[in-house]
Amino acid sequence: MPLLSLHQLRQGFAHMFFPVLCEGCRRPLIDGEQVLCLSCCLEVPETSYHSRHDNDTEQRFSGRFPFVRATSWAWFTPDSLLQHLVHALKYHNRPEIGTWLGTRLGEQLMAAGWAHDTHMVIPVPLHPSRQATRGYNQSSIIAASLAAAMQLPTGNNHLHRIRKTDSQTQKTRTERAENMAGAFEVRDTAGIAGRHILLIDDVLTTGATLEACALALLAVPGVKISIATIGIAVS
Repeated sequence: MPLLSLHQLRQGFAHMFFPVLCEGCRRPLIDGEQVLCLSCCLEVPETSYHSRHDNDTEQRFSGRFPFVRATSWAWFTPDSLLQHLVHALKYHNRPEIGTWLGTRLGEQLMAAGWAHDTHMVIPVPLHPSRQATRGYNQSSIIAASLAAAMQLPTGNNHLHRIRKTDSQTQKTRTERAENMAGAFEVRDTAGIAGRHILLIDDVLTTGATLEACALALLAVPGVKISIATIGIAVS
C-alpha cells in the first residue's frame, strides 16, 4: 500500500476539521464534487437552450440587434439555488463559484459544437470603481473558465465600461436601456474586426446591458455576436 504524501495528509486533516460544504444543502463535499454536491446539482433547473433554436434567451434579443445564437444555462428565480450561487459570487467574495459555473456552461457549449466557429470570449465589463470595490468582475471569472472549457481565448481588453451606471434592479425595460446607452466603448478594434465573439454575462433579465455591449461590438466591421449567460430571470 503506497504511503500518503505530506500534501495528501494535510488535505485529509483539513477536510476532517474544516470540510468544504455544499452551497445547497451544507453537507460536506466528497472527492470530485465542487460547490454543489451531486444531489444539489440535479436540483438546478437547466434549460438546455444551447441545443434549442428560438429559445427564450434568443427571443429576448430578437429584433434588437443581429446575433448568431444565444443561450442561458439555467432558469434564475427568486430565492432559488442559482440565485443563492450568483449572490455569493457577486457579493460574498466567492470567485470559485463563478469558475464552477463557467466551466459547466463551457463544457455544454463545447459538446454542442459552439466552439467551431467562435473566435473569442468577451465578458460584460464592470466599471473600474465597482470592480475595485468588489475585487473582481464576476462575468470575467465566468468567462475565463468557460473559455478554457471551450479552448478559446478571452478578450478582456477590448470592451470597456466608460460610464458608471445606476443599479438596474428597480428600473423598467425602457429605463434600463436608457441607463446603459453609451456606457461601453471598444478599444483595439483591429483585434476583433471580422471575429465571431461570444459575449458572457451572469444573469439575463431585460437584456439591456448585453444589448449595449453588443451594439458597441457590432460597430466594429465584420464582428458577429453570440451570447451566453449563466441564468435567465423568470418569475
